[in-house]
Amino acid sequence: MKKIGITCYPTVGGSGVVATELGQLLAEKGHEIHFITTALPFRLNKTYPNIYYHEVEVNQYEVFQYPPYSLTLASKMAEVVKRENLDVLHVHYAVPHAVCALLAKDMSTRDVKIVTTLHGTDITVLGHDQSLREIIRYAIDRSDKVTAVSESLAAETAEVLGTSKPIDTIYNFVDEREYYPAEPNLELKEAYGIREEEKVVIHISNFRPVKRVVDVIEAFSYVEKSCPAVLLMIGDGPDRTDACNKAAELGISDRVLFLGNQKNIVDYLQMSDLALLLSEKESFGLVALEAMACGVPVIGSRAGGIPEVVADRETGFIVPIGDAVTAGKLGAELLMNQEKYASFAKESIRRAQAMFKSSRIVEQYEAIYNEE
Repeated sequence: MKKIGITCYPTVGGSGVVATELGQLLAEKGHEIHFITTALPFRLNKTYPNIYYHEVEVNQYEVFQYPPYSLTLASKMAEVVKRENLDVLHVHYAVPHAVCALLAKDMSTRDVKIVTTLHGTDITVLGHDQSLREIIRYAIDRSDKVTAVSESLAAETAEVLGTSKPIDTIYNFVDEREYYPAEPNLELKEAYGIREEEKVVIHISNFRPVKRVVDVIEAFSYVEKSCPAVLLMIGDGPDRTDACNKAAELGISDRVLFLGNQKNIVDYLQMSDLALLLSEKESFGLVALEAMACGVPVIGSRAGGIPEVVADRETGFIVPIGDAVTAGKLGAELLMNQEKYASFAKESIRRAQAMFKSSRIVEQYEAIYNEE
Protein backbone atom coordinates (compact mmCIF):
# COMPACT_ATOMS: atom_id res chain seq x y z
CA MET A 1 0.00 0.00 0.00
CA LYS A 2 1.15 3.53 -0.79
CA LYS A 3 1.15 6.79 1.14
CA ILE A 4 -0.24 9.27 -1.37
CA GLY A 5 -0.49 13.05 -1.15
CA ILE A 6 -3.18 14.66 -3.32
CA THR A 7 -3.37 18.35 -4.19
CA CYS A 8 -6.25 19.87 -6.16
CA TYR A 9 -8.52 22.88 -6.12
CA PRO A 10 -10.97 21.78 -3.42
CA THR A 11 -13.98 23.89 -4.42
CA VAL A 12 -16.56 23.35 -7.17
CA GLY A 13 -14.99 22.02 -10.37
CA GLY A 14 -14.51 18.78 -12.24
CA SER A 15 -10.82 18.36 -11.35
CA GLY A 16 -11.54 18.70 -7.64
CA VAL A 17 -14.41 16.22 -7.89
CA VAL A 18 -12.27 13.60 -9.64
CA ALA A 19 -9.28 14.10 -7.33
CA THR A 20 -11.40 13.79 -4.21
CA GLU A 21 -13.33 10.74 -5.35
CA LEU A 22 -10.09 9.10 -6.51
CA GLY A 23 -8.67 9.66 -3.03
CA GLN A 24 -11.70 8.09 -1.41
CA LEU A 25 -11.62 5.02 -3.66
CA LEU A 26 -7.87 4.60 -3.08
CA ALA A 27 -8.47 4.78 0.66
CA GLU A 28 -11.10 2.05 0.37
CA LYS A 29 -8.42 -0.14 -1.21
CA GLY A 30 -6.13 0.41 1.78
CA HIS A 31 -3.87 3.25 0.63
CA GLU A 32 -3.11 6.09 3.05
CA ILE A 33 -4.33 9.38 1.54
CA HIS A 34 -3.23 12.91 2.49
CA PHE A 35 -5.13 15.83 0.97
CA ILE A 36 -2.95 18.96 0.90
CA THR A 37 -5.32 21.77 -0.04
CA THR A 38 -6.54 25.21 1.03
CA ALA A 39 -9.89 23.82 2.20
CA LEU A 40 -11.50 20.49 2.89
CA PRO A 41 -12.52 19.14 -0.57
CA PHE A 42 -16.26 19.62 -0.96
CA ARG A 43 -16.79 16.06 -2.24
CA LEU A 44 -15.01 14.55 0.79
CA ASN A 45 -18.30 13.65 2.43
CA LYS A 46 -17.43 10.39 4.18
CA THR A 47 -15.18 9.56 7.12
CA TYR A 48 -12.18 7.31 6.49
CA PRO A 49 -9.57 6.33 9.11
CA ASN A 50 -6.83 6.47 6.45
CA ILE A 51 -7.66 9.86 4.89
CA TYR A 52 -5.94 12.93 6.33
CA TYR A 53 -6.41 16.60 5.55
CA HIS A 54 -3.57 19.12 5.74
CA GLU A 55 -4.71 22.70 5.38
CA VAL A 56 -2.65 25.14 3.35
CA GLU A 57 -3.07 28.45 5.15
CA VAL A 58 -2.31 31.37 2.86
CA ASN A 59 -1.58 34.51 4.85
CA GLN A 60 -1.42 38.06 3.54
CA TYR A 61 1.88 39.86 4.08
CA GLU A 62 2.49 43.48 3.21
CA VAL A 63 5.64 42.56 1.30
CA PHE A 64 3.53 40.57 -1.19
CA GLN A 65 1.09 42.27 -3.53
CA TYR A 66 -0.87 38.99 -3.73
CA PRO A 67 -1.14 36.11 -1.21
CA PRO A 68 1.79 33.70 -1.82
CA TYR A 69 -0.30 30.56 -2.47
CA SER A 70 2.35 28.68 -4.44
CA LEU A 71 5.13 29.21 -1.89
CA THR A 72 2.88 28.29 1.02
CA LEU A 73 1.65 25.18 -0.78
CA ALA A 74 5.18 24.01 -1.63
CA SER A 75 6.22 24.49 1.98
CA LYS A 76 3.22 22.52 3.29
CA MET A 77 3.83 19.76 0.73
CA ALA A 78 7.45 19.44 1.82
CA GLU A 79 6.39 19.34 5.47
CA VAL A 80 3.85 16.54 4.86
CA VAL A 81 6.21 14.57 2.62
CA LYS A 82 8.89 14.52 5.31
CA ARG A 83 6.64 13.94 8.32
CA GLU A 84 4.38 11.31 6.75
CA ASN A 85 7.02 9.68 4.51
CA LEU A 86 4.85 9.98 1.42
CA ASP A 87 5.58 7.76 -1.56
CA VAL A 88 3.63 9.77 -4.14
CA LEU A 89 2.49 13.35 -4.66
CA HIS A 90 -0.40 13.28 -7.11
CA VAL A 91 -1.16 16.82 -8.23
CA HIS A 92 -4.00 18.02 -10.40
CA TYR A 93 -2.90 20.82 -12.78
CA ALA A 94 0.64 21.49 -13.93
CA VAL A 95 0.57 25.12 -12.82
CA PRO A 96 0.92 25.82 -10.05
CA HIS A 97 0.55 22.42 -8.39
CA ALA A 98 3.18 20.37 -10.23
CA VAL A 99 5.71 23.19 -9.90
CA CYS A 100 5.00 23.32 -6.16
CA ALA A 101 5.39 19.53 -5.91
CA LEU A 102 8.79 19.66 -7.62
CA LEU A 103 9.95 22.37 -5.24
CA ALA A 104 8.61 20.38 -2.28
CA LYS A 105 10.51 17.30 -3.47
CA ASP A 106 13.76 19.26 -3.47
CA MET A 107 13.01 20.77 -0.07
CA SER A 108 12.11 17.44 1.54
CA THR A 109 15.13 15.59 0.14
CA ARG A 110 12.88 12.53 -0.15
CA ASP A 111 12.54 10.67 -3.44
CA VAL A 112 8.77 11.16 -3.61
CA LYS A 113 7.20 10.32 -6.97
CA ILE A 114 5.48 13.25 -8.72
CA VAL A 115 2.39 12.32 -10.74
CA THR A 116 0.75 15.22 -12.60
CA THR A 117 -2.75 15.02 -14.04
CA LEU A 118 -3.69 17.57 -16.69
CA HIS A 119 -7.34 18.62 -16.66
CA GLY A 120 -7.37 21.23 -19.38
CA THR A 121 -7.16 24.85 -18.31
CA ASP A 122 -3.43 24.61 -17.64
CA ILE A 123 -3.00 23.64 -21.31
CA THR A 124 -5.95 25.00 -23.28
CA VAL A 125 -5.70 28.47 -21.73
CA LEU A 126 -2.43 28.93 -19.84
CA GLY A 127 -0.45 26.89 -22.34
CA HIS A 128 -1.08 29.56 -24.97
CA ASP A 129 0.32 32.29 -22.70
CA GLN A 130 3.94 32.92 -23.71
CA SER A 131 4.80 34.07 -20.18
CA LEU A 132 3.72 30.71 -18.69
CA ARG A 133 4.54 28.23 -21.44
CA GLU A 134 8.09 27.47 -20.30
CA ILE A 135 7.14 26.84 -16.67
CA ILE A 136 4.28 24.55 -17.73
CA ARG A 137 6.66 22.62 -19.98
CA TYR A 138 9.14 22.43 -17.08
CA ALA A 139 6.45 21.06 -14.74
CA ILE A 140 5.46 18.39 -17.24
CA ASP A 141 8.98 17.37 -18.24
CA ARG A 142 10.18 17.11 -14.62
CA SER A 143 7.19 15.13 -13.36
CA ASP A 144 7.81 11.40 -13.01
CA LYS A 145 4.51 10.56 -14.72
CA VAL A 146 1.98 12.72 -16.53
CA THR A 147 -1.61 11.83 -17.31
CA ALA A 148 -4.37 13.64 -19.21
CA VAL A 149 -8.12 13.14 -18.89
CA SER A 150 -8.66 12.64 -22.64
CA GLU A 151 -6.78 11.74 -25.80
CA SER A 152 -7.69 15.18 -27.12
CA LEU A 153 -6.00 16.93 -24.21
CA ALA A 154 -2.90 14.73 -24.45
CA ALA A 155 -2.56 15.58 -28.15
CA GLU A 156 -3.14 19.30 -27.57
CA THR A 157 -0.51 19.33 -24.81
CA ALA A 158 2.12 17.86 -27.13
CA GLU A 159 1.16 20.28 -29.89
CA VAL A 160 0.97 23.46 -27.80
CA LEU A 161 4.03 22.87 -25.63
CA GLY A 162 6.15 20.79 -27.95
CA THR A 163 6.94 18.44 -25.09
CA SER A 164 8.18 14.93 -25.80
CA LYS A 165 7.17 13.68 -22.34
CA PRO A 166 4.92 10.60 -22.67
CA ILE A 167 1.40 11.44 -21.51
CA ASP A 168 -0.91 8.60 -20.52
CA THR A 169 -4.63 9.09 -21.04
CA ILE A 170 -6.63 8.09 -17.99
CA TYR A 171 -10.26 9.07 -18.30
CA ASN A 172 -12.34 10.58 -15.54
CA PHE A 173 -14.87 8.34 -13.84
CA VAL A 174 -17.98 8.37 -11.69
CA ASP A 175 -18.74 6.46 -8.52
CA GLU A 176 -21.41 4.00 -9.64
CA ARG A 177 -22.72 3.78 -6.08
CA GLU A 178 -23.85 7.39 -6.37
CA TYR A 179 -24.57 7.91 -10.08
CA TYR A 180 -27.08 5.40 -11.36
CA PRO A 181 -30.58 5.40 -12.89
CA ALA A 182 -33.36 5.86 -10.34
CA GLU A 183 -36.95 6.95 -10.16
CA PRO A 184 -37.12 10.75 -10.05
CA ASN A 185 -37.70 12.53 -6.77
CA LEU A 186 -41.35 13.48 -7.23
CA GLU A 187 -41.32 15.81 -4.24
CA LEU A 188 -38.41 17.73 -5.76
CA LYS A 189 -40.15 17.97 -9.14
CA GLU A 190 -43.32 19.15 -7.44
CA ALA A 191 -41.36 21.74 -5.45
CA TYR A 192 -40.13 23.23 -8.73
CA GLY A 193 -43.58 23.09 -10.28
CA ILE A 194 -42.60 20.53 -12.92
CA ARG A 195 -45.63 18.68 -14.23
CA GLU A 196 -45.68 14.94 -14.89
CA GLU A 197 -46.01 15.34 -18.66
CA GLU A 198 -43.06 17.76 -18.96
CA LYS A 199 -39.64 16.64 -20.12
CA VAL A 200 -36.71 17.86 -18.02
CA VAL A 201 -33.61 19.18 -19.81
CA ILE A 202 -30.55 19.96 -17.70
CA HIS A 203 -27.35 21.99 -18.03
CA ILE A 204 -24.64 22.12 -15.35
CA SER A 205 -21.60 24.40 -15.53
CA ASN A 206 -19.84 27.44 -14.11
CA PHE A 207 -21.52 29.72 -16.68
CA ARG A 208 -18.25 31.04 -18.07
CA PRO A 209 -18.16 32.18 -21.73
CA VAL A 210 -16.48 28.91 -22.74
CA LYS A 211 -19.62 27.00 -21.64
CA ARG A 212 -21.81 28.89 -24.14
CA VAL A 213 -24.87 28.98 -21.87
CA VAL A 214 -26.71 31.28 -24.29
CA ASP A 215 -26.50 28.47 -26.87
CA VAL A 216 -28.04 26.16 -24.26
CA ILE A 217 -31.00 28.52 -23.87
CA GLU A 218 -31.46 28.77 -27.64
CA ALA A 219 -31.21 25.01 -28.10
CA PHE A 220 -33.82 24.46 -25.41
CA SER A 221 -36.21 26.86 -27.16
CA TYR A 222 -36.38 24.37 -30.06
CA VAL A 223 -37.03 21.48 -27.66
CA GLU A 224 -39.78 23.46 -25.94
CA LYS A 225 -41.51 24.15 -29.25
CA SER A 226 -41.88 20.41 -29.88
CA CYS A 227 -42.90 19.08 -26.47
CA PRO A 228 -43.75 20.34 -22.98
CA ALA A 229 -40.41 20.82 -21.25
CA VAL A 230 -38.48 22.74 -18.62
CA LEU A 231 -34.77 23.57 -18.50
CA LEU A 232 -32.80 23.31 -15.27
CA MET A 233 -29.77 25.62 -15.31
CA ILE A 234 -27.52 24.52 -12.45
CA GLY A 235 -24.49 26.63 -11.61
CA ASP A 236 -23.56 30.28 -11.61
CA GLY A 237 -21.07 32.59 -13.21
CA PRO A 238 -20.47 35.67 -15.36
CA ASP A 239 -22.80 34.64 -18.23
CA ARG A 240 -25.87 34.02 -16.09
CA THR A 241 -27.30 37.46 -16.89
CA ASP A 242 -26.87 36.89 -20.64
CA ALA A 243 -28.62 33.54 -20.32
CA CYS A 244 -31.51 35.11 -18.40
CA ASN A 245 -31.81 37.84 -21.03
CA LYS A 246 -31.82 35.27 -23.84
CA ALA A 247 -34.61 33.32 -22.16
CA ALA A 248 -36.63 36.53 -21.82
CA GLU A 249 -35.96 37.47 -25.45
CA LEU A 250 -37.24 34.07 -26.60
CA GLY A 251 -40.27 34.27 -24.33
CA ILE A 252 -39.40 31.14 -22.35
CA SER A 253 -38.36 32.60 -18.99
CA ASP A 254 -41.15 30.67 -17.26
CA ARG A 255 -39.72 27.40 -18.66
CA VAL A 256 -36.11 28.03 -17.59
CA LEU A 257 -35.25 27.54 -13.92
CA PHE A 258 -31.96 29.03 -12.71
CA LEU A 259 -31.15 27.00 -9.60
CA GLY A 260 -27.65 28.27 -8.76
CA ASN A 261 -24.96 25.92 -7.48
CA GLN A 262 -26.28 22.67 -6.05
CA LYS A 263 -24.46 20.06 -4.02
CA ASN A 264 -26.53 16.92 -4.69
CA ILE A 265 -26.27 16.97 -8.48
CA VAL A 266 -27.36 13.35 -8.81
CA ASP A 267 -30.88 14.21 -7.55
CA TYR A 268 -31.31 16.56 -10.51
CA LEU A 269 -29.79 14.18 -13.05
CA GLN A 270 -32.04 11.33 -11.96
CA MET A 271 -35.13 13.41 -12.70
CA SER A 272 -33.79 14.67 -16.06
CA ASP A 273 -34.50 13.35 -19.55
CA LEU A 274 -31.77 15.11 -21.55
CA ALA A 275 -28.50 16.93 -20.82
CA LEU A 276 -26.97 19.74 -22.89
CA LEU A 277 -23.21 20.40 -22.91
CA LEU A 278 -22.45 22.83 -25.73
CA SER A 279 -19.04 24.15 -24.65
CA GLU A 280 -16.46 25.53 -27.07
CA LYS A 281 -13.69 23.94 -24.97
CA GLU A 282 -14.04 20.90 -22.75
CA SER A 283 -11.11 18.63 -21.96
CA PHE A 284 -13.35 15.78 -20.86
CA GLY A 285 -16.91 16.71 -19.90
CA LEU A 286 -17.48 15.09 -16.51
CA VAL A 287 -21.07 16.34 -16.42
CA ALA A 288 -21.80 14.37 -19.59
CA LEU A 289 -20.48 11.19 -17.99
CA GLU A 290 -22.46 11.78 -14.80
CA ALA A 291 -25.61 12.21 -16.88
CA MET A 292 -24.96 9.08 -18.93
CA ALA A 293 -24.35 7.03 -15.77
CA CYS A 294 -27.86 8.05 -14.68
CA GLY A 295 -29.31 6.98 -18.03
CA VAL A 296 -29.63 10.50 -19.41
CA PRO A 297 -28.64 10.98 -23.09
CA VAL A 298 -26.43 13.99 -23.88
CA ILE A 299 -26.30 16.51 -26.70
CA GLY A 300 -22.68 17.68 -26.76
CA SER A 301 -20.50 19.88 -28.92
CA ARG A 302 -17.57 18.65 -30.98
CA ALA A 303 -15.11 20.15 -28.53
CA GLY A 304 -12.10 18.55 -26.86
CA GLY A 305 -12.88 15.30 -25.10
CA ILE A 306 -16.69 15.43 -25.34
CA PRO A 307 -16.79 13.11 -28.40
CA GLU A 308 -14.68 10.62 -26.42
CA VAL A 309 -17.38 10.51 -23.74
CA VAL A 310 -20.60 10.85 -25.75
CA ALA A 311 -20.97 8.28 -28.52
CA ASP A 312 -22.61 10.14 -31.41
CA ARG A 313 -25.99 8.64 -32.36
CA GLU A 314 -25.65 6.01 -29.64
CA THR A 315 -25.72 7.79 -26.28
CA GLY A 316 -26.66 11.20 -27.65
CA PHE A 317 -25.56 13.50 -30.43
CA ILE A 318 -22.42 15.49 -31.20
CA VAL A 319 -23.00 18.83 -32.93
CA PRO A 320 -20.69 21.57 -34.24
CA ILE A 321 -19.69 24.25 -31.74
CA GLY A 322 -22.20 27.08 -31.81
CA ASP A 323 -24.91 25.13 -33.67
CA ALA A 324 -27.68 25.57 -31.11
CA VAL A 325 -30.38 25.04 -33.72
CA THR A 326 -29.20 21.52 -34.60
CA ALA A 327 -28.69 20.70 -30.92
CA GLY A 328 -32.22 21.74 -30.11
CA LYS A 329 -33.82 19.97 -33.05
CA LEU A 330 -31.95 16.72 -32.35
CA GLY A 331 -32.87 16.95 -28.69
CA ALA A 332 -36.55 17.41 -29.53
CA GLU A 333 -36.46 14.54 -32.02
CA LEU A 334 -34.94 12.22 -29.44
CA LEU A 335 -37.40 13.12 -26.69
CA MET A 336 -40.33 12.56 -29.04
CA ASN A 337 -39.13 9.12 -30.21
CA GLN A 338 -39.70 6.70 -27.32
CA GLU A 339 -37.97 3.72 -28.95
CA LYS A 340 -34.85 5.64 -29.88
CA TYR A 341 -34.78 7.38 -26.51
CA ALA A 342 -34.93 4.06 -24.64
CA SER A 343 -32.06 2.74 -26.76
CA PHE A 344 -29.91 5.83 -26.13
CA ALA A 345 -30.61 5.75 -22.38
CA LYS A 346 -29.69 2.07 -22.14
CA GLU A 347 -26.49 2.55 -24.15
CA SER A 348 -25.55 5.57 -22.02
CA ILE A 349 -25.59 3.41 -18.90
CA ARG A 350 -23.68 0.59 -20.58
CA ARG A 351 -20.99 2.90 -21.95
CA ALA A 352 -20.53 4.69 -18.63
CA GLN A 353 -20.10 1.38 -16.82
CA ALA A 354 -17.89 -0.23 -19.47
CA MET A 355 -15.48 2.57 -20.37
CA PHE A 356 -15.45 4.78 -17.28
CA LYS A 357 -15.92 2.27 -14.47
CA SER A 358 -14.33 3.59 -11.29
CA SER A 359 -12.48 0.37 -10.41
CA ARG A 360 -10.87 0.29 -13.86
CA ILE A 361 -9.66 3.91 -13.61
CA VAL A 362 -8.36 3.49 -10.05
CA GLU A 363 -6.35 0.45 -11.14
CA GLN A 364 -4.76 2.51 -13.93
CA TYR A 365 -3.61 5.12 -11.41
CA GLU A 366 -2.34 2.41 -9.06
CA ALA A 367 -0.27 0.96 -11.89
CA ILE A 368 1.35 4.37 -12.38
CA TYR A 369 2.05 4.76 -8.66
CA ASN A 370 3.72 1.35 -8.64
CA GLU A 371 5.93 1.85 -11.69
CA GLU A 372 9.62 1.89 -10.92
